[in-house]
Amino acid sequence: MRVKICGITNWTDARRAIHNGADFLGFNFYPGSPRYITPAKARGIVKRLPKGVAAVGVFVNEPEERVLDVARSVGLDYLQLHGDETPEMIAHLQRELPVIKAVRVKRPFRTAQISRYRRASALLLDGFDRKLRGGTGTTFDWKLARRAKQYGRIFVAGGLAPENVGEAIRVAQPYAVDVSSGVEAKPGKKNPARLKAFARAVQEAQRNRL
Repeated sequence: MRVKICGITNWTDARRAIHNGADFLGFNFYPGSPRYITPAKARGIVKRLPKGVAAVGVFVNEPEERVLDVARSVGLDYLQLHGDETPEMIAHLQRELPVIKAVRVKRPFRTAQISRYRRASALLLDGFDRKLRGGTGTTFDWKLARRAKQYGRIFVAGGLAPENVGEAIRVAQPYAVDVSSGVEAKPGKKNPARLKAFARAVQEAQRNRL
């Protein structure tokens, strides 16, 4: 079970996330997000990441060249697309870096509708919000994530927290879990105690799966 801590805006939070077992750190380059970070600031953090911890850049409806410029400047390992990006754009970007395509789960939702994103390295299923693109704090039916595994690696996001991540893992059996607001003191600032509690809950869920 991999863990992604998203919405990293400072080195202190990055270090704490790594200490608590994060495999991926997410950096939000969408200006409309309260967790927005400039590429220059993100680059300073990414340069300090230990080997084995992947830097993920979050983008929403940005042109391909802008995405790649930021990725190269920062030193990203993955691209995470939260907008209306086409399968063709995903295929183009995949030539440069692995792409995680985010899909907001809105009722009614058929898992077959994500088959068009098969070219992505992974699919991230997120809770739906009319205004927000990620960091919604909204959960969805995790059984859908389990069924979606036929289309590729699945990240489960949306409303995860120390209190429910164990159940999400049990039901969805995903490749990775992704948390942002569920371990925050406020947008863009992580809560050390909740980071630790989230890590413990993931570890316990993994033990129960064995």
